Amino acid sequence: MAKNKEFQQIQDIGFKSMIDKFKDYTGSKRSKVVKGIGDDASVVRETDGNLTCTTSEIFLEGVHFDLTYTPFTHLGYKIVTAAVSDIYAMNAEPLQILIDVAVPNKYSVQMIEELYKGIDAAAKDYNVQVTGGDTTASHQLLAISVTATGSAAEKDIIFRAGAKQGDIICVTGELGSAIAGLRILLREKKAWQENPEQQFQPDLQAYEHVVQRQLLPKARIDLYQALGESDIKPNCMIDLTQGLVADLTEVLRQSGVGAEIYSPAVPISLEARNVADEMNEDVDKYAFYGGEDFEMLFTLPEPLVEKFKAEFDDFIVIGRISDKDKQLTVNTGEEHNYQIDLN
Repeated sequence: MAKNKEFQQIQDIGFKSMIDKFKDYTGSKRSKVVKGIGDDASVVRETDGNLTCTTSEIFLEGVHFDLTYTPFTHLGYKIVTAAVSDIYAMNAEPLQILIDVAVPNKYSVQMIEELYKGIDAAAKDYNVQVTGGDTTASHQLLAISVTATGSAAEKDIIFRAGAKQGDIICVTGELGSAIAGLRILLREKKAWQENPEQQFQPDLQAYEHVVQRQLLPKARIDLYQALGESDIKPNCMIDLTQGLVADLTEVLRQSGVGAEIYSPAVPISLEARNVADEMNEDVDKYAFYGGEDFEMLFTLPEPLVEKFKAEFDDFIVIGRISDKDKQLTVNTGEEHNYQIDLN
């Protein structure tokens, strides 16, 4: 048996590059599969001509969540939000979710019931049904996987690829608050660990907004509904889960275009700015790289921006799609702009 001559650590190339290596391992091609790997959800054409979208998310204790400061109910809500957000990003209606859970014995029945209460609450808010899943034992860590499926007419589906030169780049809501909330929670956890003998009751009232954005985010069902009531359709769309730069870069790569964004226009809450000031950190980095905001980024032809603004006003223009120079330019509004290579 031939010896493996090379051992390449994942950290040497990063998870994104590792995933790129696996994109060719797709099994047998099926004619009904409209979109496979590479978007917020896969897309399959059904016999009636409609499209079914499917996505999955995995959450591992100690990696994606910390039960020191995350209530089980909030965790249940958040995992559903993460899954249905991908379906909304395709401009599709989420219909059902399946939940797989690996549970260690250190957690009680009541704790896992709280998890499912959060799942149920989110499912009701997004009008989806929990239709099944699998439950098994785990030796040490809690692991949860959620799969969501949704449906859309073929004319309504929106992909990441589709941004066109001259399009206006829009984002909903605000960016950076989720990572600001996480920074506060990590700070309070550290303070508790350094003084475990003392009764510890953190005062988070001043940080309620950003903490909620981290622990109990909401998917943008309102944008999906607004698009359904409008005759306007974005050329592309993606939900912002990895940070503005990473997610916009993915759109630009798949669309074969570049972009210029105006950093002073990026929507950032006062609360997030206050946290960054406390931490002596750059709030722009929160918005550009923080992730888990579950807002939507989409592009529109310029003449449609004001028209859609009259129908749905919770979005901000942050830039414009440019030519195929393979660059993302960040205009700081000052003397020095900088470029991010898309390759």
